[in-house]
Amino acid sequence: QVQVVESGGGLVQPGGSLRLSCAASGTIFSIYAMDWYRQTPGKQRELVAGITIGGRINYADSVKGRFTISRDNAKNTVHLQMNSLKPEDTAVYYCDVRAGALGNIDYWGQGTQVTVSS
Repeated sequence: QVQVVESGGGLVQPGGSLRLSCAASGTIFSIYAMDWYRQTPGKQRELVAGITIGGRINYADSVKGRFTISRDNAKNTVHLQMNSLKPEDTAVYYCDVRAGALGNIDYWGQGTQVTVSS
């Protein structure tokens, strides 16, 4: 059984920082990538940042220069450092562990709430 657990969400003022973490455990064969998504009510889940096992990184345009994704392959963990947070970053953030040779097997966490408000 695979478990994906996010942590680090909370309430922060605009301009502040938060660091999200995601840990995957259980029997996972061949992790291809680990991604962060976010979702607000009534909207589709959107990709925020992703990192492959080879270290290839991509970011949504809206977070470039503010968010940094990093990964510890040995521990099956991924982090998202979020700086200069804006109210529009408010969302539930989800971790997606993509496994399999093509990364087409998804394991999702339960999500962690990030609220940016004064």
